[in-house]
Amino acid sequence: MIAWLLPIVAGVLAACGFQPLALWPLTLIGMACLAWLAMRAGGARSAFLTGWLFGLGLFTLSDNWIATAFTYQAQMPVWLGGIAVGLLSLYLAIFPGLASLGLWLIVRPAPGTPPALAAVPAFAGLWIVSEWLRAWLFTGFAWNPIGVALLGPFRHPGLAALTPWIGTYGLSGLLVLLAAAAAWAAGHAAAARSAPVRLAGALGALLPLALAALGMVALRPPAEQAEGGIAYTLVQPDLRQEVIDDPRRFEPNFQTLARLSPPLRPGQKRLVLWPESGLADYLRDGYPSEYYYQFTYAADPGLARRRIGHTIGDYGLLLSGGVDLVMADGKVRGARNSVTAFDGRGDILASYSKAHLVPYGEYLPMRGLLEPLGLSRLVAGALDFWPGPGPRTYDLGDYGKAGVQICYEIVFSGEVVDPKARPDYIFNPSNDGWFGAWGPPQHLAQARLRAIEEGLPVLRSTTTGISAVIDADGVVRAFAPWHHRSRLDGFIPPAHEATAFARIGNALPLTLAAALILLAFFMVALHRRRR
Repeated sequence: MIAWLLPIVAGVLAACGFQPLALWPLTLIGMACLAWLAMRAGGARSAFLTGWLFGLGLFTLSDNWIATAFTYQAQMPVWLGGIAVGLLSLYLAIFPGLASLGLWLIVRPAPGTPPALAAVPAFAGLWIVSEWLRAWLFTGFAWNPIGVALLGPFRHPGLAALTPWIGTYGLSGLLVLLAAAAAWAAGHAAAARSAPVRLAGALGALLPLALAALGMVALRPPAEQAEGGIAYTLVQPDLRQEVIDDPRRFEPNFQTLARLSPPLRPGQKRLVLWPESGLADYLRDGYPSEYYYQFTYAADPGLARRRIGHTIGDYGLLLSGGVDLVMADGKVRGARNSVTAFDGRGDILASYSKAHLVPYGEYLPMRGLLEPLGLSRLVAGALDFWPGPGPRTYDLGDYGKAGVQICYEIVFSGEVVDPKARPDYIFNPSNDGWFGAWGPPQHLAQARLRAIEEGLPVLRSTTTGISAVIDADGVVRAFAPWHHRSRLDGFIPPAHEATAFARIGNALPLTLAAALILLAFFMVALHRRRR
């Protein structure tokens, strides 16, 4: 029984490196424990179960914020949230299980012998592949790749500074490589008969931790950080989840946004950024009359648009989250989670629809089966959202070329920028109000990884926080804390030249994974030939 608790505890330790705890050495220690246990597995079943139990501990703690969503869903009991986290963890744990199983199949250690050195590159390469699979299989759940633990505090990126060359999954591979090296050294130290060899092995086990600590401190962005030329006003209205969908609060919510968006100074052009769920009004013409609310200006969408233009001023341009309806044959068939660009006259200049939708949040999979059982979406609304076409870049003239990623989309490495039209910045509006206390800082950390990978600034406007302006080095230049009503003013940081990752994408970490796995096979073959 205790033997099966060890990988669960190791997974919980590893999760402590994620935000908001950010105790990254514990992630390295937890991963080293998993590597050590997987290297010593007695067979394929034992190896898979070890990784699966590790994943159960890792994801249950790190994804605990999902349970909070049930506190805002009147149609399902709150206690179901804890069960949902557990069920999701049971599935996600399969991927660490597959990595551990692959390690055993490659190395196949003889019982009672120290682990082979080939286990070190094998485990790193397999982990890269497992995280990449987790990010796209069954629509993907890319939240919290293990490498995000190597992201430094707000003012410097830590070892995540390497992601322009290896990607986020490559960063995860680096962490696992260090952890597996520590486990290999510890295993040889434990098996050694002489005190000097045991001491050398123990020091060798500490060396990866020391190297990681050195990298976390030494890899800093340039001290001089240039300012960009596009002025912005980024709004965090602190609209709590319980008031977002209350029609009685639509007008006060709009007034809150408007008060936080006055012009910087007369005649100055500026980009105004409002969060996902920022606009409750339906602002396009042609919808059935029953969909226009009576509590706001949306009863006349033209008037509502002109009011928005008056709010931001003649020299402003607004990017705001909102909802558009999908019409077919004169009927409403679905909805789109959108960001719309408005000029100072209230004219719609461009619109982006979210492509990576949240299962059970924005649509109910297998609705015909689950709805009769009493299950519903985790956020308000009866219409399922429809996905958009994917990353797009919008040329906004004096306001730059904007890429848009709504909320959860920003966590998908390699899927946030249109490769045919590189933007000047990424706008990431979000509603994190149902993410609990752990979700918002984790979300921000993953947005920082996208900024570093792509060499692009990311601007996050959220309903309740944490909103932030992130430069192309992953440095948080300004932020609004969680549950604070605030606005941020400044100039959008400049973009870098396209990084290697921006040009090649996830082919980079997958090539790295293939090289590590091939190296492991070569080392195994060489070892067996010598025997």
